[in-house]
Amino acid sequence: MSISPQLGPEHRVAIPQGAISYRDSGNGSPIVFVHGVGVNGDLWRKVVPRLASSHRCVTPDLPWGSHSIPLDPDADLSLPGMARITADFLEALDLDNVTIVANDTGGAVAQALVGLHPERIARLVLTSCDAFEKFPPTPQKYLEVTARSRLLTWIVAYTAQFKPIQRLPTAYGFVTLRAMPPDIMRSFTGPVRLNPGVRRDFRRMLRAVDTKYTFEAAARLTDFDKPALVLWAENDKIFPRDHGRRLAKLLPQARFELIPGSRTFIPEDQPDRLVTAIEDFLAAHPTE
Repeated sequence: MSISPQLGPEHRVAIPQGAISYRDSGNGSPIVFVHGVGVNGDLWRKVVPRLASSHRCVTPDLPWGSHSIPLDPDADLSLPGMARITADFLEALDLDNVTIVANDTGGAVAQALVGLHPERIARLVLTSCDAFEKFPPTPQKYLEVTARSRLLTWIVAYTAQFKPIQRLPTAYGFVTLRAMPPDIMRSFTGPVRLNPGVRRDFRRMLRAVDTKYTFEAAARLTDFDKPALVLWAENDKIFPRDHGRRLAKLLPQARFELIPGSRTFIPEDQPDRLVTAIEDFLAAHPTE
C-alpha cells in the first residue's frame, strides 16, 4: 500500500468487492482523496499534512493498479463500478458530509460518483482529470490494446520499474514537470508488476474503459447542486483546459481556476497552491 507516513496510520476496510487499504489522519469534516490509475495514496503525501490540521483526511489506495489487495475476481471495474467501489468505501467508514478531492482518472470516478451516489458528498474538488472523449488520455490509449493480453500487460508492468521508461509520455512523463522520487515510483509501479491479482484487476479495468461512461457522468453533473471547484493545471499536456471549463459549467455551483507551474499531477507539482485553493474553497463553503 502507500508508503508515506505523513498520510497517517495504515488501515483496511472490507467492502462488497473485496478490501481497501487506506490511511487516516486529522479530525474534523472528512476529505477523501481519489487518485487515478497507476498511482495510490502517495500522490497526496504533500497535500494531506496541511489539511489534516483542521479536517479528517482519508487517503485510500483504490484498486486502479497500484493497490496491494486484489479485488474479488468478479468485481465491476467499469467507470460506474469504480464509482460504486468508492461509494462503498465511504459507506464502510460511515463518512458523511464528505469533500471529494480527485485527480486524473480519479476525477472521472468522482464525476460518476456524484452523479450516481451523491448522498454522502457535500463538496467536490476536481483537478486535471479524464473527461468526455479523453478516457483514457491519448498517450495511454495503447493500454486498451495491451490489456487484451496477459503477456503484454506483464511486459508493460515489468518495464515501468525503470526510470527512462517512467519518463516517457506513454508512462508518467507527461504528468509531472520533474521525475517523482524513486521510492514513490516503486510504490506506484511495484504492485502491478509483483502481484498477479493486481495485474488481473488492472487488465479488467482497462478492458472496461468506454467513453460512453465519461459522457454519461458529465451529463449527470448538472444534478449535483452543491459547492464544487474545478482546478486545472496550466501546463497540462494530457487533458485540455477546455474540458475543465466545460465541467465547471455543467456543475451548478462550480468555479474554475488554473494552477500555474504544474502538469496533470497538481498534488505533486504544486501542492502548496493546491492546498491554498482547497482551504479557500472549504472556508467559503462550510458544511453544517
